[in-house]
Order: sequence, then structure tokens, then C-alpha cells
Amino acid sequence: MTDQMTDIPPTQITELRLRPYAGEADLHNIVALDNAESEHDRIPSHTSVEEVRARYAHPNQGFDAVRDVTIAELDGKAVGFAERQWVDTTDGLREYRVGGAVHPAWRRRGIGTALHEINVERSRALAATHETPRPGFLGSWTAEFQPGSVALLAGHGFEQVRWFFDMVRPSLDEIPDLPLPDGIEVRPATPDLYRQIWEADVEAFRDHWGGFDDSEESMRRFFERPSTDPTMWVIGWDGDEVAGGVVNGIHPEENEALGVKRAWLHSVFTRRQWRRRGLARALIARSLAVIRERGMTSAVLGVDADNPTGALGLYEGLGFEVDARFSAWRKPL
Repeated sequence: MTDQMTDIPPTQITELRLRPYAGEADLHNIVALDNAESEHDRIPSHTSVEEVRARYAHPNQGFDAVRDVTIAELDGKAVGFAERQWVDTTDGLREYRVGGAVHPAWRRRGIGTALHEINVERSRALAATHETPRPGFLGSWTAEFQPGSVALLAGHGFEQVRWFFDMVRPSLDEIPDLPLPDGIEVRPATPDLYRQIWEADVEAFRDHWGGFDDSEESMRRFFERPSTDPTMWVIGWDGDEVAGGVVNGIHPEENEALGVKRAWLHSVFTRRQWRRRGLARALIARSLAVIRERGMTSAVLGVDADNPTGALGLYEGLGFEVDARFSAWRKPL
């Protein structure tokens, strides 16, 4: 993809300049815009340059920052960005996912519409070069506190297809003492075991709705995230086999921005042959104790509201409460 401005179609906003991603300097623009949107829309999250840098440095197969990121500028200032990627989903689709953000101070001026339209146009152009038997769909994502984004997607023919929750355990008091299933023990996650643990996590989420990136780049991206701390992981072993685990991590910048002391349970997984034995409950309880030992006062995790393994009920039974709701959207390409 060329980086010439003539490659970007004109919009109805005559002063708006849409340009391709220009590298390191734009990481700061993207993070600032993303965080401004989250703060304004009361989304309890905050990202960092290091996190976005890891994602861009080790992209999945369907993402190329130079091709798939567009920056919106007014008077030389970044006021929004658009981002695109494609994913082969576990329900048999090739989904071209579109997203982005507009700074709250510049909303309701058509910038979001212009960025959405270029997202759709570029996704359709890319899809035309792909040969796949999978049906093509556009996909996107909104939080419950984003009526403008909801209206934009609904107005362009997207429909909500799935719901997800962020769940918080507001206190780390009264952590239950739960026994591990017979034959299971928890051992430290040492560097020689990282790949085995990663592969077990990938296997457990193989049928996760929407797709799961199991590439080598995905693993590298994960280990470069600043929140990755294997000393906080709680992994259950059955002999030499990983039976399940909880991948915990702390985001200091997010905690400072939100005024909280919380840790994320980034991944709670149990491999199939060890399910329905209380392993996940026991590992989560141990994770809460680890998090508390690190000086945290709350814990948070994400869950698919329609997860067929009953994860929502599991987390509620351990004191987690729904804190924020999100929707996945789709539209035939």
C-alpha cells in the first residue's frame, strides 16, 4: 500500500486529512486517542504505548499497520484513527474487523463516519484479493456506554451478535480455600515451561467464539506485553501435562489512571480432559491469593456471556460481578 496522500479518498469534511500510519510517532497518537475515548465513555480500561507497540511489532496474519491503520488529522493534530484486521473465526467466517476512536472533543462532526467508511472500503478491497470458501463478514465492537458508536454501526447495517462482560471482584477478602482435584499440583512457571503453558492455553481456547490467534507472532506479542509476569501465573499440572491455569497480570498505568489496585486474570483455562472437576475454581482462588500478596485489592477478568462451559456462573460463584458490558457486531461483507 502506498503512503501517498492521494491514496486516501476525499471526505465531506474538507479540512480533515486522512493519512496512513506513519510509524512510532503514531503509537502515541493512537494510545492517547484510545485512552481519551475510554475515559470519556466510562470504559474501565487504559492502554499503554508498550502494549500497542507489542501488538504492532508482532501482528497476526490479518493485520499490517501500514496497510490497516488510518490517522485522521485536523490542523496537523491527530483527532481520530481507524484500524482494520481480518480473522478466520471458529464459526466458519472470514471476518474483517473494523474499529478506531475519535477524540471526544471532535465528535459529531462526521469524523467517525469518515473513518468507518474508509474501514469498510479498505476491507472490501482487501477481501476482493482473498480466495477463501469462508463467507465474508464485517465485524466490530462496542461498549455499553458508547451510544454514538452503537448508532453508527446500526445505521450502517451492523447487528449485535454476541455479548461479553468485564467482571470485577471488588474485594480480595474472604478468598475460599478450595482443594485441587486429586493428582493435580501447582508448580512455578519457569522459562523452560513457557511454551508448553502457552500451547495448553491455546488448545483450551481452540473453540473460543470469534477466533483465537495461535501464531508464533501472537506468543511473542504476549511475552512483550508489560503486564506479562509468569511469577504470577497459577498453573495446575497432572504429572508432566498442563491441566489448566490462570494467567494473571498487573497493568500499573491502567491502575494509576483508574485509581485502583487491581490485577487481571487474563486467561482462565482448563483443558478438556480435566474439566468438570473443580480445577478452575481452585486455580482462581489461588490466583486471588497471589494477587492479594502483590498488594492488589481487586481482580478483573473478561468473559463471553454465552460461553458454553458455564464460565459466567463459575465467576459469579467466586464473587465476581459484572462491571462493563460489550457487544460484538457483524454485517455481511
